[in-house]
Amino acid sequence: MPKKKVDLIILHAKQLVTARGYAHTPAIGSEMDDLGIVEDGAVAVEDGTIVAVGTTSEVLEEYSGTINVDASDKIVTPGLVDPHTHLVFAGSRETELELKIKGAGYLEILQRGGGILRTVRDTRASSRDQLLQICRKRAENILLHGTTTVEAKSGYGLTLQDEIKLLEVIRRLDEEGPLSLVPTFLGAHAIPAEYESKVPEYVTRVCDDWIPEIARRGLAKFCDVFCEKGVFEIADSRRILESGKRFGLLPKIHADELNPFGGAELAAEVGTISADHLLYASEVGLEAMKRVGVIAILLPAAPLTLMLERYADARKMIAQGVAVALGSDLSPSCWLENQQLIIALACYKLKMTPAEAITASTINAAHAIGKAHEIGSIEVGKKADLTVLDMPDFRFLGYRVGTNMVDRVVKNGRVIVENGRLTA
Repeated sequence: MPKKKVDLIILHAKQLVTARGYAHTPAIGSEMDDLGIVEDGAVAVEDGTIVAVGTTSEVLEEYSGTINVDASDKIVTPGLVDPHTHLVFAGSRETELELKIKGAGYLEILQRGGGILRTVRDTRASSRDQLLQICRKRAENILLHGTTTVEAKSGYGLTLQDEIKLLEVIRRLDEEGPLSLVPTFLGAHAIPAEYESKVPEYVTRVCDDWIPEIARRGLAKFCDVFCEKGVFEIADSRRILESGKRFGLLPKIHADELNPFGGAELAAEVGTISADHLLYASEVGLEAMKRVGVIAILLPAAPLTLMLERYADARKMIAQGVAVALGSDLSPSCWLENQQLIIALACYKLKMTPAEAITASTINAAHAIGKAHEIGSIEVGKKADLTVLDMPDFRFLGYRVGTNMVDRVVKNGRVIVENGRLTA
C-alpha cells in the first residue's frame, strides 16, 4: 500500500513530549508530571495540522514527508505558550533597578510617578507604527526562544484612544505572524495621573465607555484588572470584570501579588479563566479557585525582578488540585522573552518538577488563554506548533539555565526558526 505524502515529518526525536490527553481540562496534581513521552518519536504534518503522532517506525510505515527533519538526540515539545505578557510598550525603566536595589518597593515607585505610569507616558508618545516596529523585534526574540503563542495585554495607554492603539498593534502583529497573539484589554492596569483623585470616575469610564467600544471593535478576547491595595480595590475590580463579561470579554485578574487582598476569592466569584501572580493567595481563595476551575498563572520572574523574597506556593496549589500555568510577565519591569528561563525559575524558585513546569508552559498555558483545543499538545488535529530542543533529556529545560536550547521552531507546519535565525 503506497504511503501518504505529507508536507513535513519530524522523526527520530529522542523524546517526543506530547503533553497529550488534557485538551478538554487542564492537567492537575500528579497529571502534571505525565508528559506523554514517546521515545524515538515522530510527527507528521499536512496543511499546518498534525496528522500522525507515534514512534518513528509507526509514522514512516504510513507517511512520507516532502520535508523530513531529523531530531535525533533532540527533544521535541509543543510550541511553548506564554499566557501572561505585557508585550506592547515603549521606552524602558532601567533606572528603577537602582531604586529596587536601595529598597524601593513596587507601589512606592508607582506613587513617585515611575513604574507603569512612566511607561504610560512613553507609550502614549509613540505612534502605532513605532510600536509595531518595536514589537516586531520583541516577537522575533520570543519565537527564537521556542514560544509560538503569547497572550498580550494592553494597559500602557490608559485612555480609550491609546488602549485602542495598543490593541490594534496586537491585532496587526497577530495578522502578520508567525507569532500568534491573543489580546487582553487591561485598561485597569493603573490609575492614570489625570484621575489620581477621581478613581470612581475612571472606573465608570472604563466600564461604561471603554469596554463597550473595545468589544464593539472586536479588539480583545479577555478583560483583565490589576486588583491590588492602592490600585483597584475589590469592589472596583469586580465591577470592571463583570462589565467585561456583559460585553463578551472573558475575565482575567492580577491577584494577590503584593498583599493578601482577596483576589483569588474574587477570581472564583467572578469565574475568571485565570488568576495571575498569587504570591499571597489564601487557602480559602485557592480552594474556591479549584472548585470553579480558575487556572493559576504563576510568574516566577516577577518577584525575582521586583527583588521580593516571596514566591507563589506552587507546591501547595498542585497538591490542592489547582491547575497551574506559567507565564513570563514580559514587561518593562520584567523584561524577559525566554520561556525556557521561566521553566527553570519555576524549578528553582517554585520547586516545580521539570515535567510540571513543561506542562504548565504548554497545555495548561493553552487552557489559560482558551486555546487548548488548537495548541499546547502534540495530538492529531491540532496545529503543528512544535519546538525542537538541542538537549538529551526534557529535564534540561529546568536544569540548564540561561542558554537558548532551540534547534528549530515549527509554526503552523512551517519551519520558521533554524540555526538561531528566522527563516522567513
